[in-house]
Amino acid sequence: MGRRPGGAAVTRRLTAPRLFGAAAIVPPAAVAVALFTQHRLGMQPCPWCVLQRAIFVAIAIVALAGLGLAVLRLRLLQRAAAAVMLVLAGCGAAAALWQHFVAAASDSCRQTLADVVVQGLGLSDLLPQVFAAYASCADAATRLLGVPYEFYSLTLFIGLGAVALRLLQRPA
Repeated sequence: MGRRPGGAAVTRRLTAPRLFGAAAIVPPAAVAVALFTQHRLGMQPCPWCVLQRAIFVAIAIVALAGLGLAVLRLRLLQRAAAAVMLVLAGCGAAAALWQHFVAAASDSCRQTLADVVVQGLGLSDLLPQVFAAYASCADAATRLLGVPYEFYSLTLFIGLGAVALRLLQRPA
């Protein structure tokens, strides 16, 4: 009862290299979509948008490291990479929620935590076309296909967190 036919086969196909590979591909794709909407559709990013981009890039880097560790069959280090991915995905989800429920409702011009982190990492100087904020969160609050833009990244962060949890649940 409760087992789907073929469920074990699906689980066997969800190998660590495949999971890490997916987690390495999805974040750059999300950043690419964000850049398209910024540069082609005129949706200017706020500091919290930019912070989420940075978190997506960090997840992709850790996932690539995890993929290499999976190929080398270094299980303990794979678990460490998955744990870092889980923490980063949690941070990304928190940033998306903060953006939606707090920052988008504020007209303040004060420097936010997102500004401090992005500037502290030097990302806006390194790649301003990707990591520079051009709008306040209140000004940048927008919908894409009727859904608040930040909910798309929230959904991806939740999915990446689920991938990380799946990797952590694998036998050691």
